Amino acid sequence: MFGIGKYRTPVGRHLDEHGYTQEEFRKSVKIDKTTASKMCREKDYIPGTVILRKVIAFIKKDNPSARIEDYFDI
Repeated sequence: MFGIGKYRTPVGRHLDEHGYTQEEFRKSVKIDKTTASKMCREKDYIPGTVILRKVIAFIKKDNPSARIEDYFDI
């Protein structure tokens, strides 16, 4: 299912590389389906600070040296 021509943001690529589905990500971070989808496909989307912290905490489980700047243009 992956790699069918859709653009993926760094967050989306992280999920793909580590075998997470958007649904698993969404439930773990406790965000809306629309927000999770935007984070994985819209390169200009930047969530609020509370969600940013949750997302980075989720990513740091797999990559402890991850920084917000690696995933979002802030």
